[in-house]
Amino acid sequence: MAEKQKSETTPKKALNWKATLAICLLLFLAAGGVAFWVYSTEPKAKRSGTSRETAMLVNTVGVQSGTFRPTLVELGRVEPSRDIEISPRISGEVIEMSPNFKPGGFVEKSEVLLRIDPADYEVALAQREGDLHLAKADLEVEMGRQKVAELDYELFEQELAIDDKSLILREPQLNAARAEVESAQAAVRRARLDLERTILRAPFDGQVLSREVNLGSQVAQGTNLGRLVGIDTYWVVATVPLNKLDRIEFPNSDGKGGSPARVRNRSAWPKDIYREGQVETLLGTLDDQTRLARILITIQDPLTRRQSEGPPLIAGSVLQVEIEGIPLENVVRLDRPYLRKNDTVWVMEEGKLEIKEVDVAFRDADYVYLTSGLAPEAQVVTTNLATVVEGAPLRKETEGAGESPR
Repeated sequence: MAEKQKSETTPKKALNWKATLAICLLLFLAAGGVAFWVYSTEPKAKRSGTSRETAMLVNTVGVQSGTFRPTLVELGRVEPSRDIEISPRISGEVIEMSPNFKPGGFVEKSEVLLRIDPADYEVALAQREGDLHLAKADLEVEMGRQKVAELDYELFEQELAIDDKSLILREPQLNAARAEVESAQAAVRRARLDLERTILRAPFDGQVLSREVNLGSQVAQGTNLGRLVGIDTYWVVATVPLNKLDRIEFPNSDGKGGSPARVRNRSAWPKDIYREGQVETLLGTLDDQTRLARILITIQDPLTRRQSEGPPLIAGSVLQVEIEGIPLENVVRLDRPYLRKNDTVWVMEEGKLEIKEVDVAFRDADYVYLTSGLAPEAQVVTTNLATVVEGAPLRKETEGAGESPR
């Protein structure tokens, strides 16, 4: 009985496996048929006979040709052209001081800054004058003795040797007396100078930057009493690259000429405010840190004490210096941002982009000056393009948005 049940179960299992396989094959075939139907009924894109592309929208600008003066923009430091330390040539006590002799005060040439007690020097002068009177008296006595000696010589001239004449006439004694007078006169002059030096005067129109003494101070020869700077002229020491020196004009041997210059303080002055100056000279050494050439620019009336307009200059400040260079003739001037990589310029010609290689004669802060490679009537593309391909179609903003066939 058991064997009979086992034989019946085995055919059923084989039948179930075959049915499952058949169902899977049917499903696979059905999915393939659906996919084939979808693919065969998908719409297809048709290729047009001619492709078209939209021209890039750009702005252009014309160029200028002729003779231009480039502007060199550099940095410079303000320095007084006259800067001294006031010190006495004698010693003593300060007994008087000018109210203008203070930090920030202005003084005029020959104005008395301070006085040193003159009492000792007045006494010394009186002593030297007394010595002079005594020396002159001795000279007069000696001259009287010489006259007596001359009379004696005339009486005994035939009996005396010619070699003894100078001794008989007392010429050495007379010369010594005269030397004493000259020495006494020099001592008087020296004492008078010392007395005059008790008064210290301003050597030029200037401004007091510092003062190191007060009334009652004891000073000695060479003591620093204060610092004084001239107010007639200031210097601006500008650093310039060596390859730009040939575009700067320096004064000739008569002091005439020199490139005009303007100085600005971008951080403190309004945008349109500047001071005018002139290139003075080229210094003989390079800047220690930057290794650039140094030139002096003079600014007259830097503190605007007279008729000058504009803000005053402050010694030690760093300013922007604009130097007008020697003119460049027969060049094309172009805004510096429009000079592209590798000294090329983008030009629009007949609605297409052309890349022109140019020769640059000089570059300043705002412009480049070209000697060749760009025609005077060229239309320079000022728009920055993401894709730069020579021959690419272009159109200006004023033109229509038409398409250019490829």
